[in-house]
Amino acid sequence: MAHRMREGGETGSIATLVCHAADTYRHTYNDDESAAAYDRPVSAPITLKVAATPTAPALVLRPWRMEDVVALVELYRDPDLRRWTSSPMESEADGLRWVRAQERGWAAGDRFGFAVLEAAPGAAPLRLVGNVVLKEVASGKPSAEVGYWTAARARGRGVASRALEILTVWSLDTFRTDGLESLELLHQVDNLASCRVAEKSGYEFDRILPSAPPSYPLDGHLHIRRAAA
Repeated sequence: MAHRMREGGETGSIATLVCHAADTYRHTYNDDESAAAYDRPVSAPITLKVAATPTAPALVLRPWRMEDVVALVELYRDPDLRRWTSSPMESEADGLRWVRAQERGWAAGDRFGFAVLEAAPGAAPLRLVGNVVLKEVASGKPSAEVGYWTAARARGRGVASRALEILTVWSLDTFRTDGLESLELLHQVDNLASCRVAEKSGYEFDRILPSAPPSYPLDGHLHIRRAAA
């Protein structure tokens, strides 16, 4: 199946874990598939929780809210995140537009973006540490895509893989009856950090996708995780 680059690609380097791999490349599908409308299994935003471990605090995944805008813009001051993302995030106005786009995805039922929040010691408020998203969901379409990025302060601590795992389980369970059989995770070939997260999360390498210059001069990796039989 042919593929094309997607706007909003976010990849990382060896030294950083800035991953929104599914936004780097995109598989195309028939217009009748993309236009499908149906009663989706998700009728309202939900919250996903990852329990704490002896070495890592609990995580909470919930839909993005307007109250996240200030923290979101602050995270985007990180030069690595800014380098690997294409969404402009220079001001609170940019943050508001971005969060509204996430809300539209939930309303349309084809894109489910979650803010990833980490429990802090004591009674301190949860702090924003990343983003995960399920996208390209359509009735009868056997595959969808996942993407993610993490804040500078959260890299190297397993936040991405833990958040991706709970998103994966929820996605395959929730949309299985509507025909979802697998999830795709795509990243640029030089994004070794994203490759490690994919493999750790059970996304097996499938094939190399050709580059699409000038925006994406390098080839990409396609990883796939299939639903259990």
